Amino acid sequence: MERTNLQFLKLGGSLITEKDQPHTPRLEVLERLAGEIARARAADERLQLVLGHGSGSYGHVPAKRWGTRQGVRTPQQWLGFVEVWRQANALNRLVVDALAAAGVPALPISPLAGVLAQDGALLRWDTTPIEHALRAGLVPVIQGDVVFDQSRGGTVLSTEDLFAVLARRLSPNRILLAGIEPGVWADFPRCTRRIDQITPQSFPHVQALLHGSAAPDVTGGMESKVRQSLEWVQALPGLEVWILSALEPGSLEMALGGAPLGTQICA
Repeated sequence: MERTNLQFLKLGGSLITEKDQPHTPRLEVLERLAGEIARARAADERLQLVLGHGSGSYGHVPAKRWGTRQGVRTPQQWLGFVEVWRQANALNRLVVDALAAAGVPALPISPLAGVLAQDGALLRWDTTPIEHALRAGLVPVIQGDVVFDQSRGGTVLSTEDLFAVLARRLSPNRILLAGIEPGVWADFPRCTRRIDQITPQSFPHVQALLHGSAAPDVTGGMESKVRQSLEWVQALPGLEVWILSALEPGSLEMALGGAPLGTQICA
């Protein structure tokens, strides 16, 4: 697919929700981020964007309660599966509504409707609708979500799991993982030394410094994000992944414009 400046952006659950308070969105943050996305698109007509977001204090809470990522088999677990979807979808609607209010032509594309997994890994996904949305100048929005799984019954796939497949098919220039931390810390939770760059060669030295998320997160913490990012940049020559904070007003707009914010992960 012909493109000029394709970027993937994930809005982390800790950024757009109060992750330790169930069902608590940060509506003012969502409104600001949507405005920054709109301005970045207006400033660069070559910018194409696939936007994803985490579930934060919505989907992660019932997913952890029911163990949905590990599998869905009993009637009670299937009720939990539906609840995880309902909560993730509620947050997705808030994200899309904020984007629409800012003038961004956001179009939600549900992973549940098109993804099939096998033992927790994405097996099959027709991404043609996403490609058509990009050609039409729209912003497809995906989310970490429940999906059916051939061996587990059901499971949860993160936005990063979905990005892994999309990146191989669409070849973005950059992937931005925007959260509340201004990069990867070498001394979490003291957070006084940020790691500016991580490569496959340096990862063994920093691996022991990485820790998971403090709040419930059924899809892995920082180490998982770094590992997945390294897989992406090794598979796709020239790809850059940035882990950054979008809490500071204007930071997301700058990052979408190419500013080097946060921790760079590259090959």
